[in-house]
Amino acid sequence: MNKVYQDADSAIADIKDSMTLMLGGFGLCGIPENCIAALVKKGVKDLTCISNNAGVDDFGIGLMLKQKQVKKMISSYVGENAEFERQLLSGELDVELIPQGTLAERCRAGGAGIPAFFTPAGYGTEVAIGKEAREFNGKMHILEMGLTADFAIVKAWKGDTMGNLIYKGTARNFNPPMATAGKITIAEVEELVEPGELDPNFIHTQGIFVNRIFQGKNYEKRIERVTVNKRK
Repeated sequence: MNKVYQDADSAIADIKDSMTLMLGGFGLCGIPENCIAALVKKGVKDLTCISNNAGVDDFGIGLMLKQKQVKKMISSYVGENAEFERQLLSGELDVELIPQGTLAERCRAGGAGIPAFFTPAGYGTEVAIGKEAREFNGKMHILEMGLTADFAIVKAWKGDTMGNLIYKGTARNFNPPMATAGKITIAEVEELVEPGELDPNFIHTQGIFVNRIFQGKNYEKRIERVTVNKRK
């Protein structure tokens, strides 16, 4: 089975309107920049996007929001995007906010074939509204559902043509659990190598989870918010 695609455009070519996408990354770190650009170019719409955050106004998922391609965001942190805020407050965008650890576990559970689990996070808050609650060991928990997607789109540092992936630094965040939870998983990598060139002891996502892979280009790797000490 040939998993190697020429570029992002060919890898996402069959993504259609109204699909559910998982997009890896944390802030602007480890996001699939090439695939997001290809989705913007393709113009698919009414998407449900599962992502830790919504990018910023002029980068990442923020570019898709700007083009009104996203119908619903399932996210944890969304505080850096003014367009996201505008669409949320105006009722243009459906939003499900999830505690960050719960979001990670919902993605991991979906990839592991676990339909639901109980967690104490969010009990007694708006997060728990409409959800089953149960007591375990004297502590209340709420039932959360595992998440899956039509496509999971992730970004890794290195990958081989069999789909094995290694993430670098903070990019090893939502990418690994999301890579397991897509019906089809697309990986873009900074460096694509032949099988056997990756040390198996350092592989984070096994190739069995990855359906498509390509070598990306022109990565900007922006910083979401720059904070520096003032010069004395």
